[in-house]
Amino acid sequence: MQHDAIVIGGSFAGLSAAIHIARARRSVCVIDAGLPRNRFSDASHGFFGQDGGEPLAMIAEASAQLQRYPTVLTMSGAAVGASAIPGGFEVELAHGVTITAAKLVLAFGISDVLPEISGLTERWGKSALHCPYCHGFEYAGQRLGVLQTMPMSAHQALLIADWGPTTLYLNGGDLPDIETQAKLARRGVLIEPAQIARLQGWEDHLSSLLLDDGREVAIDALYLAPRTTLNSPIAEQLGCDLDDGPLGPVIRTDAAKLTSVPGVYAAGDAARVPHNATWAAADGVTAGVSLHQALVFEPLAA
Repeated sequence: MQHDAIVIGGSFAGLSAAIHIARARRSVCVIDAGLPRNRFSDASHGFFGQDGGEPLAMIAEASAQLQRYPTVLTMSGAAVGASAIPGGFEVELAHGVTITAAKLVLAFGISDVLPEISGLTERWGKSALHCPYCHGFEYAGQRLGVLQTMPMSAHQALLIADWGPTTLYLNGGDLPDIETQAKLARRGVLIEPAQIARLQGWEDHLSSLLLDDGREVAIDALYLAPRTTLNSPIAEQLGCDLDDGPLGPVIRTDAAKLTSVPGVYAAGDAARVPHNATWAAADGVTAGVSLHQALVFEPLAA
């Protein structure tokens, strides 16, 4: 069956794109592997009308709403390959099924590559955090830390100091330059040079950091900016241009969320910096509307 559009990824960006395509009465197939980036968090904050909503519940509700449209097909599983064919694109799923469409939306997202520090992975999205706008209010006034993972970590510490007393943990890395140190001092940010051996606490709660020199430092939340990877090689398979973002590769798009490959759109964390659920959904709206308009106007220009 030939669809008007295939959306690869069924989270905030992908579902937002799909529902606008469906509301335009075009056929759309959503392929979803079921592993959204924010599945580790209990709540998504700052999302219009959904502040504090549980991410997986929000995705489930959006998916259920999408199913009300008669032109929608949803397929569970991973898309493992895609290629251009006459009249559009062909997408292969892991279980061997192949589907085709005139247009594609790449909304497969990214994964965080966390530093190898004991106790970090099990606290990711709970008390080891990335975004202060998503989680900062809940830890306001408590003991905060920023783990240095890249030169921009000092900038992150300067920002997070607005939510509470902050320490920049160099984790054995280099000191920031003199000018940045002065800024950190003006913001009241302390600097701890020692390497971190382990995050400690009860279950996913953080209570202290064990340093390599044996000291134990009390802390309630640790922020960090991890490296990221694209969840799928499909953008590269199709020949989409990528940019080197501050955290990892980013699919290049224009204002309409169109990639460098005609007919292929990209939305969400894989196609933008910075990352946020609201931005991902908004990008999905842009991609979906732009795709529909291309379906209407491109044939008229031929």
